[in-house]
Amino acid sequence: MEISVEVMPRFEYGAVKPWIRSYRKDHFIALGGSHGLLISGDFPLHMNHRHDLAGSCTISKGKRLRLSFLCRKPEDLDEEAVDVPDIHELDRRMEETLAWWKNWSSRSQVKGPYAGVVRRSAVVLKGLTNAPTGAIAAAPTTSLPEVRGGVRNWDYRFSWIRDSAFTVRSLAALGHIGEADGFRRFVERTAAGSAEEIQVVFGVGGERLLQEFEIAALEGYGGSKPVRVGNAAVKQIQLDVYGEILDLAWTWYCRGHEPEQDYWDFLVDVLNATAEKWHRPDQGIWEIRGKPRQFVQSKAMCWSALDRGVKMTEELGREAPVDQWKKAREEIRRAIEERGYDRDRGVFIQAFDFPRMDSALLLLPITGFIDYRDERMIRTTDAIREELEEHGFLRRYGDGDDGLEGREGAFLACTFWLVECLVRQGKTKEAHQIFQKALSAGNDLLLFSEQYDPLKGEMLGNFPQGLTHLSLISAVVAFNEMEGGK
Repeated sequence: MEISVEVMPRFEYGAVKPWIRSYRKDHFIALGGSHGLLISGDFPLHMNHRHDLAGSCTISKGKRLRLSFLCRKPEDLDEEAVDVPDIHELDRRMEETLAWWKNWSSRSQVKGPYAGVVRRSAVVLKGLTNAPTGAIAAAPTTSLPEVRGGVRNWDYRFSWIRDSAFTVRSLAALGHIGEADGFRRFVERTAAGSAEEIQVVFGVGGERLLQEFEIAALEGYGGSKPVRVGNAAVKQIQLDVYGEILDLAWTWYCRGHEPEQDYWDFLVDVLNATAEKWHRPDQGIWEIRGKPRQFVQSKAMCWSALDRGVKMTEELGREAPVDQWKKAREEIRRAIEERGYDRDRGVFIQAFDFPRMDSALLLLPITGFIDYRDERMIRTTDAIREELEEHGFLRRYGDGDDGLEGREGAFLACTFWLVECLVRQGKTKEAHQIFQKALSAGNDLLLFSEQYDPLKGEMLGNFPQGLTHLSLISAVVAFNEMEGGK
């Protein structure tokens, strides 16, 4: 097969066209601002205009050709400092990488007909992990639109506490325990051991300043503007993160790890903040950019934080204001059952005194606040389907609930949450049907986006989306637990 190759490096989101110069035979250096690349190949490349390279090669069965890009600082790209990778080194690294990933994925403890898709999703989640820090990115892309041609375009290349906690929970269910501890330590370290320094989202290197701005010069995918860098959610109040932090700590403790004193002091600080702030409105799990509300799911996660904190304190026998936490825990339950519950319909609602349905309510049983088979939860699940299900997929909330223009697509993670709820409510046949429908939203590599347009068969939102893949894993884990891994 004849292959044509064009190399067109661009820096600073396309704003900088680099200066490309020849270094050695078939090796080139690209320089632009504070960026540099060493570009190598074992087939001929030549200058194609000032800023591009071009080449061609013939590939046949069993033959391997190589094209290498090494990121370097411009000051390091001189003849003394540059080590040009040879063919043998490239091949060695490739084989080492393949062997590492095969070994890691083979440790996934999963059985049944969905084992293959679960392993693929686990690999995606591991691939979103920054190994040196333990942080986990929500997705590797920015501004892939939730509505083609619309403004719902966000930068997901950061580590959200919530999504990352979900991720390590899913990986731990498959036997990958180390990732959970890596992220647990990342949160404590990045928050500087203080509840006041907790952000809902951090950079994958622990960066805290994630100012959101737009790049007007970029057209955007399918003409969808604006293209955004950074995420303004960093400034939001999302109270559910307290529950996620305590859930990580509780799970780690249940695996036989007693928290050291510094970590315990951090947890006590988080629990005190929860007891003090739970009554405040927030932007919730969906990061609504309108007026804050008293989201039920956020309140339930605050309840969960205090519940786990009380249990851990009593089992460890440590000093802590447990009575204060117990009082707040009971106040939260009472508030949810009085203001977050529609007694006429017998269902939980999106927010206090706001009787709309929200797919995030499907997560209530995970918090321990209510059992999957509680009649109130069954009715809530049915009501969510009635209001938010379209063509076999779930939307996360109704039209107009977020104050933004445009109508977004079906939210795939919510669809997998529905599958888990139905499985744990004993409706496995129906759950399998919905699960198969949801699988059809993936591509031929079993990779899933954030959202999906079931009428056009089109992926929407950033890709691949960690939240979708981890929710798929949780659904399969539920199948295996309820059906004995068949």
